[in-house]
Amino acid sequence: MNFLDIRTDFAFKKVFGSEGSKDILISFLNALINFNGRLIRDLTIVDPYNIPMLKGMKDTYVDVKAELDDGSRVIIEMQVLNHEGFEKRILYNAAKNYSAQLGKGEQFHLLNPVIALTLTDFVMFPGQPLTNCFKLLEKARFIEYSGDIELVFIELPKFTKTEAELDSVQDKWLYFIKNAGKLDCIPKNLGQEQEKAFAIANEANLSAEELDLQHRKRDFILIQKSSIDLALRQGQEQGLKLGIQQGLEQGIQQGLEQIAQNRRTTIINAHQAGLNPATIAAIVQLSVAEVEAVLADVS
Repeated sequence: MNFLDIRTDFAFKKVFGSEGSKDILISFLNALINFNGRLIRDLTIVDPYNIPMLKGMKDTYVDVKAELDDGSRVIIEMQVLNHEGFEKRILYNAAKNYSAQLGKGEQFHLLNPVIALTLTDFVMFPGQPLTNCFKLLEKARFIEYSGDIELVFIELPKFTKTEAELDSVQDKWLYFIKNAGKLDCIPKNLGQEQEKAFAIANEANLSAEELDLQHRKRDFILIQKSSIDLALRQGQEQGLKLGIQQGLEQGIQQGLEQIAQNRRTTIINAHQAGLNPATIAAIVQLSVAEVEAVLADVS
C-alpha cells in the first residue's frame, strides 16, 4: 500500500477536514490539545475538504477549521516550509477568526475562544519541548489576562519515537502525520480513528484528480526545499571562502605587526648595549632615520 504524505496541505485537509472526518478530528484534537481536563464530544468541520477549492494553489496554506461543542473555534494547520512572517501570519489568522465572530452591533461577551494549532516540519523553538503553548499573560508575574486566543505549536522534527515506542494516542497521531508517506502497511496497535485515517490516506482510495493534485503539491514542496538547501549551501561556501580570505588578511596583518614589534625590541636592546644607530640599522634592515625615530619615541 502507498499512503499520502500527510505533511502536504492537500493530504492534511483530506484526512482531517473531510465530511466524514469528524471522529478522526475529535480524537486528534483531544490527543494534542489540553482542554483543561475536559474532552471534546462533538464538533463541526468548517469549510470541508473540496478539490476545486484546493486547485491552483501553490505556496498558499490550507487549514482545517472546527467549531467545538462549547462554541470554541480551532484552526489546525500543517506547515512544511518556514518563511518570513510565518509567526505573524499565525497570530493574525487567530485574531481574525476571533474578531470575525461578531457582526455589527453584537456584544463582546458573545466571543468564543480561538485556538490555533500549528504543526511544523521544522524547528521553531530550539531547546524547547515538542509542544509549546502561548496566550496573553502579565509578563512579570504570569497572571493570565485572557485565554481566548491560544497558539499551540508542535514541531515534528522533535518527535522521534519509533513504532514500537508509541504509548499514547498523541504518539500515534504524530507518528501517522510524520511517517504515513513512507510506510507500505498500516502499523499495528492503532486505534479505530488512526486506522480510518490511514484508509483515507491510502492512495488506492483516491481519484486520479486527487492523486494528481497530491503529486503536484509534493513536488512543489520538494522543489522549494531543494531551493532552500541550495541557497544555504551556496551561502555557506561563500562564507567559507570569505572567512578564509579574511583569515589570511588578518594573519598577514598580525604577522607584520609582530615583525614590527620584534624590530622595535631589537633596536631598543641594541641601543642599550651601546651600538650606534648605523650599526643597528644594518642589523634590523631599516634606515638610520627609522632607527632614530624608534629611539626618539622611547627616550
